[in-house]
Amino acid sequence: MTRERRMRSRWRLIALGASVATIAMMSASHASPCMFAELGEGHVSEIIDARSVRLDDGREVRLAGIEVPPEEQRAAAIDALGVLLRGRDVVLRGEDDTPDRYGRQRAFAFVAGADQPVQSELLRQGAVLRGIDLPDRDCALSLGAAEAEARSAGRGLWKIGTVIKNTESPDDILSRLGQFTVVEGKVLSVRQTGTTTYLNFARSWTRGFAVTIPKRMMAVLEGAGVDVKSLANRQVRVRGWIEAHAGPRLELTQIAQIEILSGN
Repeated sequence: MTRERRMRSRWRLIALGASVATIAMMSASHASPCMFAELGEGHVSEIIDARSVRLDDGREVRLAGIEVPPEEQRAAAIDALGVLLRGRDVVLRGEDDTPDRYGRQRAFAFVAGADQPVQSELLRQGAVLRGIDLPDRDCALSLGAAEAEARSAGRGLWKIGTVIKNTESPDDILSRLGQFTVVEGKVLSVRQTGTTTYLNFARSWTRGFAVTIPKRMMAVLEGAGVDVKSLANRQVRVRGWIEAHAGPRLELTQIAQIEILSGN
């Protein structure tokens, strides 16, 4: 079975229309659904950045499921990670121990004896953003609940009201070019051009913000029971890396990138 088919199967029951309130009902008291197979263990000797650490055997670990916050909050995020992991023994868990293209091991890091990954605590503190490299539905919902808790309480980076970019301000979104960003707004139209489907958030297709959905992702969404055409006139939150094609663009490559916040 291909990775894409595995992902589609895992996400088949996802309710993309679930509200943030529903996600927040996930209980943090249960053992983490991100407790995948053990990939090894080690001692954290260095904090590299807000999502990466180095072990004393030289391995570099990229913490899965999270992304660094906007630059002005990164120092605080590094400090938060240092408090949680510097000098600590950790157990690494994940679905695959294959290094990424930079030679880093992607994993969920558990302090020895803990039943929640450090990622959950960072999100609960509002130190980082939930990422999109989350093929497991339950793990994604768990991390989403931790982020929603911080957002609701106004913790950490969520004290600043500009973390989520408004689709009505395309120039503000463009200021995040090449950076992982959370964007929210109302889909005004859904159009298909060639093999790409566009979620347009402005009347001006060239200047306004749009989400692009490649053909293979349309199949994944349809497999999860999502009618993309029905997203018109719905409030949506998306996350990913901002690109520029006249106006700001964000490509949908993972189902974890999109949250539907309201109906028609």
